[in-house]
Amino acid sequence: MKKIGIVLSVKHEKTRNIFIKYIKKHKKYNKYISFYKKLLVHDTNNISKKGDIVEIKHVRPLSKRKRYIITKILN
Repeated sequence: MKKIGIVLSVKHEKTRNIFIKYIKKHKKYNKYISFYKKLLVHDTNNISKKGDIVEIKHVRPLSKRKRYIITKILN
């Protein structure tokens, strides 16, 4: 499954902190609620910079908290 997010920090070597925001509809009240997640993502070539919009893909676990890789830089 592919997701789109914004790069928050580039402090780690080959690791990026990504911010993903999504909207869900409440079952009972039929209102839309916004949620967000911060994920650690693997960047093999250290290409992405802070503020870039990137597309990420789920892969096998690479470390304790890294489960995604950057597939494409959109911005």
